Amino acid sequence: MEIADDSVIVNSSRLKSVVWNDFDRVRKGDTFIAICRHCNRKLSGSSTSGTSHLRNHLIRCRRRSNQDISQLLTRGKRKETTFAVANFSFDQEHRNDEAVSIVRTKLDQNCVKDGIEGGSFNFDNRRSRLDLARMIILHGYPLAMVEHTGFRIFARDLQPLFDIPTFDGVEADCREIYLKERQKVYEELDKLPGICLSADTWTANGDAEYLCLTAHYIDDSWQLKKKILNFLMIDPSQTEDVLSEIIMTSLRNWDIDRKLFSMTFDNYSIYDKIVSRIREQLCQHRFLLCDGQLFDIRCAANLIKLMVQDTLEKSCEILSKVRESVQYVQRSQATQEKFNEMVQLAGINSQKVLRLDNKHQWSSTYIMLEAALEYKDAFPLLQEHDPQYGVCPSIAEWDRANSVTTFLKHFYDVSNVFAGSKYSTANMYFPEICDIHLQLIEWCQNSDDFIHSLALKMKNRFDEYWKKCSLALAIAAILDPRFKMKLLEYYYPQIYGAESPKCIDIVSNCMKALYHGHAIYSPLASHGPGDDRGSDSRDRLTGYDRFLYETSESQNIKSDLDKYLEEPLFPRNVDFNILNWWKVHTPRYPILSMMASNILGIPLSKVSLEFIYDTGNRAVDSARGSLRSDTLQALMCAQDWMRPELEDSKASLSSATLAERYDPK
Repeated sequence: MEIADDSVIVNSSRLKSVVWNDFDRVRKGDTFIAICRHCNRKLSGSSTSGTSHLRNHLIRCRRRSNQDISQLLTRGKRKETTFAVANFSFDQEHRNDEAVSIVRTKLDQNCVKDGIEGGSFNFDNRRSRLDLARMIILHGYPLAMVEHTGFRIFARDLQPLFDIPTFDGVEADCREIYLKERQKVYEELDKLPGICLSADTWTANGDAEYLCLTAHYIDDSWQLKKKILNFLMIDPSQTEDVLSEIIMTSLRNWDIDRKLFSMTFDNYSIYDKIVSRIREQLCQHRFLLCDGQLFDIRCAANLIKLMVQDTLEKSCEILSKVRESVQYVQRSQATQEKFNEMVQLAGINSQKVLRLDNKHQWSSTYIMLEAALEYKDAFPLLQEHDPQYGVCPSIAEWDRANSVTTFLKHFYDVSNVFAGSKYSTANMYFPEICDIHLQLIEWCQNSDDFIHSLALKMKNRFDEYWKKCSLALAIAAILDPRFKMKLLEYYYPQIYGAESPKCIDIVSNCMKALYHGHAIYSPLASHGPGDDRGSDSRDRLTGYDRFLYETSESQNIKSDLDKYLEEPLFPRNVDFNILNWWKVHTPRYPILSMMASNILGIPLSKVSLEFIYDTGNRAVDSARGSLRSDTLQALMCAQDWMRPELEDSKASLSSATLAERYDPK
């Protein structure tokens, strides 16, 4: 290194910062320069400039050997994070480096806020591999990304010491994380008094099918949760016996067969025998309350989807004409302008925009129809002035399109309630389903053959659903302190007429039997949900708990259920949270609160809110669909288990926490 004649190298032994082990401090007149011993880069060496910019340079200095950089990131006084520019001027290179230093100092300050600074920053290859696997799981990245050239170059430049794993290596890392997370879920489920299960069918790469089993429950802090338990490849040709045994095996592996309360499937008859066989096995071991009357649940969102499909299939010719008409108007700017002239000529004053629908999202078909009906008088005028337009619906077809839109609007509004609810507990479904029931009754009485035949088809489908789920719907509504029995007394006379008192009695008797079952089979229910002492086989006084309940009943002491039903209704308000209500009132209704925990946790709709308008089954992306079935299960389950934790802690999760969590030791 050459030093100008008028420059003096200053003795840096008295300087405290570790960075001076890699810099020479040179004085040139009244100005100090710091010269990197590795690359000869010149930076400010003034005492007013601090040393943050020097540490930043050493971190990215390519000529400096890759060493432990923890001292550069953590040593030195915190006041050095504020950069003060000295009044000096060297060459342009030096000034540019100063500007970069200011930016890097700002970044360092952000890193301190995010928890990166502090503690040892020694490079840990094992931790980094698990961080990479965790990233792949959480964000659904393909495992093959570790073999992509661009990723390998990026990782090498970022940290040359990182041993980038192979495809097989990152697959093993993902499975390791899956097994650790699985143990956590197992321990959480083991503490619960009751669990509900839902089953979904997924497709992959066109023909492969997977069965997704998800546990739904309310935990001891009265939070509604769900966890994917298994993601299993199945053969569509397998018999009901085989599929039911696959599910039973999963229940036993998770050790939840004895605490299963209900199962939710789609509204297809192929599941009837599967549910029946599972219920039969559980009843043989006396695991189900009320002989499993509430065990077979069908998905409300799936019911709506099937009735929408009935509507769309019945009106496919009308929909085709409307769709082609919208497409014709949108084909060019000239056609759009011509249509706008017809809109003005027809005296239409509407702000709606014509949009072509997405056939995979039935809500978009409803929105397309609703907008097209606003402009229905403009389309015939367009046909008169534009001979190329020849698919205009007739007056009768527009009338039918209006009827179809009425059907879809009702289903759209109900789905919006499901999708827009903060608390998707079972109590919210009863009034919406009852309104659909009443609307179908009205549509079936319509004199128009088109409306009557379509409504009759939907009503037959609905009646199958109502037969299986009406008890669960009604009991969940009764456990809402804003409604109790009053909601049944309002809807049932409209649905059943003179038979309504008898139907209300059926619900009331089932609820009493269910309450009795919780009192008998949960002898320590008086301690509230989440208390696991009832599973302690050494408790010698479980018989005394039963005796106490039975003698209290014989002495006509009011039960939790009686007290609950007799007390005034809770005022209705928009922000009501039923889980918070039961959490507060658990001491007052100890047995009924355990029953409420089981009932309100039933997934009466198992469709995720973002997929509630989809017309098809959910599909695995092609990258994951090509993986081995056990690897796919590990990725799908681990992603589901880790997502809530990531959302809760992404603002504060530090590298030190990650290292502790995935410490290979």
